[in-house]
Order: sequence, then C-alpha cells, then structure tokens
Amino acid sequence: MDVPILKQGPYLIATVQSALSDADLVKLREAIVADVGRHRSRGVILDVTALDVLDSFATDTLSEMAHMTRLRGARTVVVGISPDVAYAMAHMGLTLDGIYAALDLEEGLEYLDRALANGPRS
Repeated sequence: MDVPILKQGPYLIATVQSALSDADLVKLREAIVADVGRHRSRGVILDVTALDVLDSFATDTLSEMAHMTRLRGARTVVVGISPDVAYAMAHMGLTLDGIYAALDLEEGLEYLDRALANGPRS
C-alpha cells in the first residue's frame, strides 16, 4: 500500500491510513529519504493515527528513517500514537530513538517550526 507523502512548505507529511507490511514500511522509508533531498525538506511528519500496532520491525524502520533523514538535514516527528499503541510499545520495550513524538499534526508542526526557528540543523 502506498502512503501519500504531501509537501507543505519545508515539511513532508506522510499519513499512514492502514496497517503496512514490512515491505511497505521499507518502501515508505526509501520514499521519504529520497523526497527529503528532492524537495529540500527540513522536517518530516509521520501520522500514524490509524495504526493500532507498531511492532519491533516498524519501530526499528521508523528509527532508521529518522536517523537517515537527520543525516540529510531534516527532523522527523511521529504524530498520533494512540494510548493503546503507546502502552504496548512501552510494555515491549520499544522506543523511537531520535524521533520526537507529538499528540497530533498541529503539535508536530509547532515542534518543527520551533526547531527551525532555533537555529542550525543539529
């Protein structure tokens, strides 16, 4: 399943609309990393509101994506993690290293705006 990736100003927004296979997650990671360079994006928001699970492969893939986009000069924010998903991830010891998490798209955009306003990419 293809995940739509929209460009909004200096940001890319990818909204996951249903569960993704491992191959779909890898394809999404590759598309986002490529689009960061193509659009010279400074931030990426990944909206996972529709997901009811993030397993270890998904969290590892998202962490890799965040690290790769960071190396290309963009920050990554995951938005919309439900309470049940957060509980399951914490119970299984899964983390999203290097990724800021926000409640919703609005908070994710505010975070990226603040990060850009506060200076150089680090």
